[in-house]
Amino acid sequence: MSYLKTFTTGLAVAAVTAGVAMAQDETKVIGVSIPAATHGWAGGMNFHAQEAVKRLEEVYPQLDFVLATASDPGKQVNDIEDMVATRNISALVVLPFESEPLTSPVQAVADGGAWVTVVDRGLAVEGIEDLYVAGDNPGFGRVSGEYMASKMPDGGKIVVLRGIPTTIDNERVEGFQSAIEGSGIEIIDMEHGNWNRDDSFNVMQDFLSKHEQIDAVWASDDDMAVGVLAAIDAAGRDDVQFVLGGAGMKEMVKRVMDGDTMIPADVTYPPSMIATAIELTAVGMTSTAPVSGTFTIGSVLVTPENAEQFYYPDSPF
Repeated sequence: MSYLKTFTTGLAVAAVTAGVAMAQDETKVIGVSIPAATHGWAGGMNFHAQEAVKRLEEVYPQLDFVLATASDPGKQVNDIEDMVATRNISALVVLPFESEPLTSPVQAVADGGAWVTVVDRGLAVEGIEDLYVAGDNPGFGRVSGEYMASKMPDGGKIVVLRGIPTTIDNERVEGFQSAIEGSGIEIIDMEHGNWNRDDSFNVMQDFLSKHEQIDAVWASDDDMAVGVLAAIDAAGRDDVQFVLGGAGMKEMVKRVMDGDTMIPADVTYPPSMIATAIELTAVGMTSTAPVSGTFTIGSVLVTPENAEQFYYPDSPF
C-alpha cells in the first residue's frame, strides 16, 4: 500500500542512502520538536520520529539530531530556543503544538539562517518554512464529507467534533462542510474535542444532553471517536447510526474490517509523515538535491473492502 504523494513548488524527493555525500565537512545538527504523546496519533508520531532519528544517525554519521517533545506550546517554544542556544541547529523540523504560539519562535529560527521544515500543523503566517510536509487536510475533510453524504442519502442531523484550534483543523472542517453542502445533512452542533478521548467524551455527553436526535457523528479523529462511542454507550442512546473518525488507528481499522456498523469506515492520516519530514530534511542537509516546497500525503477512505491494507497490528497506533 502506498499513499498518494503530491509535489508542489519544485519539491524533489531523493532516496535516503548512506552514499550521499555531505555538502560540507562540519557536523550539522537537526533539531526535531514535536508534541508529546497526548493522544494516539501523537503516540504513533513520536514512535516514528524516534525510529527515523535512530535510523538516520546511522545513515549519516556527520549529522546529529536532537529530539524534544512538549506537552504544551510554552514548553515547545522553550525547547526550540534551547536548541538554537545550546546546539546551534542547522535545521529545525517542527510539528507545532498549536499554530499561533509557535509562529514567532519558528520565524526567529528561520531569520537566524536555519532551514525550517514544518509538519502537519501549519504556522499562522505563510512562507516561513522551507519545506512543508503534511497530509491532505482539505482532502481529509472532503473524503469524510463525501462518505457521510453517501451514507446518509436522505440527509439527517449530525454533530461535529473539531480538533485543537489549528490551521489544519480549519482546513478539515471547511473541506467537510463543502462536501456535504446540498446533501440535506445538517450540522446541529460543533465543538472542539482537542483530539483527546476524555475531552471528546465530555463534549459528546453535552451534545447528547442538548439534542434528542443525533443521526451520526463526524468525530474527525479516531481518538475522539473512542470518546464519542463511550459517551453514546454510557447514555444508552440508540439514535446515533454511526461515528466517522479518521487517522487510521489500528483498533478502528479492525472494527471496519469486522463490519462494525458503528464504525463503518475510516479516513487515513498517517503519523509516519514525521519520518518523511525528518528524512527529507536530512537529504537537504547532506546533498545538493532540492527539497524545498510542499509534500502532501493524500487521505484514503478505509472501507471493509480495503481495510486489511491499512491494518498494522504491531503499530503503536
